[in-house]
Amino acid sequence: VAPHDQHRTFGDSDYRLAATALLIHVVSLDGQPTGAEQRKLHSLIESHFGLDAGTADRLIADATQVEGEAVDLYHFTSVIMRSLDEEGRKRIVRMMWELVYADGQVTEFEDNVVWRASDLLGISQRDRIDLKHAVAERAGGQLKDSAVGR
Repeated sequence: VAPHDQHRTFGDSDYRLAATALLIHVVSLDGQPTGAEQRKLHSLIESHFGLDAGTADRLIADATQVEGEAVDLYHFTSVIMRSLDEEGRKRIVRMMWELVYADGQVTEFEDNVVWRASDLLGISQRDRIDLKHAVAERAGGQLKDSAVGR
């Protein structure tokens, strides 16, 4: 247990903390998250985890702390693997893509992180790409993407 755990609302074994930390990692890849990315993160956390705004704020704060302390993605993906079935893990990958597309473009670095996380979550390449394209279509049909085929 991390020394800061007693100050957090969500524990290390809570898949929502692990998933939110992954989402924060993705949204922070290209620097400070934009307002659109922050709003999208909050919306995803509230809707997918059924949380009110205050609880979502606490989850995001806790996840920001653990994400900053993490050395790799494995800790987060292993908690998610133990907690969710394949459909649940696909929902996490979809959430990652939704955040990546929140700013209107996908960088190769963002694509690579979602690829690595998807692989660690046991999501096939086909499913990862299908999820990416489904989210891209909903985001306006534009694949402003330096890594379209991946």
